[in-house]
Amino acid sequence: MAVPIVCTRFSDNYDLKEELGKGAFSVVRRCVQKSTGLEFAAKIINTKKLSARDFQKLEREARICRKLQHPNIVRLHDSIQEENFHYLVFDLVTGGELFEDIVAREFYSEADASHCIQQILESVNHCHQNGVVHRDLKPENLLLASKAKGAAVKLADFGLAIEVQGEQQAWFGFAGTPGYLSPEVLKKEPYGKPVDIWACGVILYILLVGYPPFWDEDQHRLYAQIKAGAYDYPSPEWDTVTPEAKNLINQMLTVNPSKRITAADALKHPWICQRERVASVVHRQETVDCLKKFNARRKLKGAILTTMLATRNFSSRSIIANKKENGSQVKESTDSSTTLEDDDIKEDKKGGVDRSSTVIAKEPEGPSTPPQSPRGAPTSSGFPSSSVATAINSAPKGNPLNLGQALLQSVQGPHSKRPRLETDGLVIVSRRQEIIKMTEQLIEAINTGDFEAYTKICDPHLTAFEPEAMGNLVEGMDFHKFYFDNVLGKNCKAVNTTILNPHVHLLGEDAACIAYVRLTQYMDKHGQAHTHQSEESRVWHKRDNKWQNVHFHRSGGNGGAAFGFSSLK
Repeated sequence: MAVPIVCTRFSDNYDLKEELGKGAFSVVRRCVQKSTGLEFAAKIINTKKLSARDFQKLEREARICRKLQHPNIVRLHDSIQEENFHYLVFDLVTGGELFEDIVAREFYSEADASHCIQQILESVNHCHQNGVVHRDLKPENLLLASKAKGAAVKLADFGLAIEVQGEQQAWFGFAGTPGYLSPEVLKKEPYGKPVDIWACGVILYILLVGYPPFWDEDQHRLYAQIKAGAYDYPSPEWDTVTPEAKNLINQMLTVNPSKRITAADALKHPWICQRERVASVVHRQETVDCLKKFNARRKLKGAILTTMLATRNFSSRSIIANKKENGSQVKESTDSSTTLEDDDIKEDKKGGVDRSSTVIAKEPEGPSTPPQSPRGAPTSSGFPSSSVATAINSAPKGNPLNLGQALLQSVQGPHSKRPRLETDGLVIVSRRQEIIKMTEQLIEAINTGDFEAYTKICDPHLTAFEPEAMGNLVEGMDFHKFYFDNVLGKNCKAVNTTILNPHVHLLGEDAACIAYVRLTQYMDKHGQAHTHQSEESRVWHKRDNKWQNVHFHRSGGNGGAAFGFSSLK
């Protein structure tokens, strides 16, 4: 039964509590229903900031969520529209991401993977029965209801979901996440419910071995693999997977959508409905190890995106990354965990408002070297090999209204026997101070023009968005070295920098990001005083017990003209 729209004020029925997450146009807070004392997650959307099209997306998302009532789907309980805000009241999901939970388990087998994909297929089947295509199935949108053992898997984030009639196939626009996109979407052919099954096939593949079936650091090659259905089952890890599991993957990853298995039929597959007899119960330690690396890589990419978004809010310019034609290292997104939607991109190209989808559609590729195999996800080029906590992953992904990450509690993460450092107040304060101190040392190296000190603090494959790059993503040190050689420390007598409002996000033990306002005072060579302000965010990664800056984004007014260049580095 559809959830009715309650025509009342939110505060009449609910008490707002602490913040759980934040997006570009929304904030998620825990709330308590006054009449029952039950806890929920309230997504509060500032409708004043929405374009007419975004408001239509919000209405579509709420309409879809209202009609989906299933134990494996994050449920919408209430929808309240007020003058400047729209409130969506959802289940309070406290168990974190499914993939993070798996790597924290003491035992994980093929039979466990079967149980996971069964719950995912149950949710997808319910969507399809109700004429809904999710379009963005991926690990970030697979949550656990609670931290209890055996908690239900919940499908979240219907920001890209669409409504279809029966088995309708049509072109609904280019939307989804690169590594999980189906061949028909990439070919821009009519599509429908089968796109969700293709994504389920990718997810099942990852659940069994810990890495994706399609992988390439170059997006064009990645898309070519997907369109051709070019995947395999390499030894030795696939040697221990049962033929029935591979058979189900093959039926899900069938290039022709008309021949692809349906959700209802997949649930009847022997590997699903007869798992006790068919699926192996041997512990898959290598899968867990690979999955840790897979999780860490997508988490740090999420952190990079979050710092970009944090600084983007100060900027009036779009920071979409385009390829330069002069040979500089400027790259398009190859990240397989970033949500895309083509109509948002087109709108920005027409000069529309800078929105989260603009950034996300062209998220920077990580400073990584293409691996020999997806098993070898980079661990020495800017992405940690250990699992990274999910404390900041409430950032919007491709649609400013999506729900998945924002519905996670701030205490999310795997149940681990090792005490989580994020819960230790003293450790939190100490590590945040450490990040601030490293940032101050980096800025001091810039102020003094000490390139040697700068290179010791920064990763050699440092990626950056900054005004000097004209909106492009640059990688490596050569671009920055030009300013050290020709400008910094040469055109001024004295420089003093103040970091204002530093905000540090800790991402596990080995990664963090910081956002702040940088106020720089300097005396030019004529003895005149100047002040320049910029907004910056930096991602830090700890390697060999040493922090390195792996990505930064800077925006701000052009206040450094006296230096002879656009602004301070």
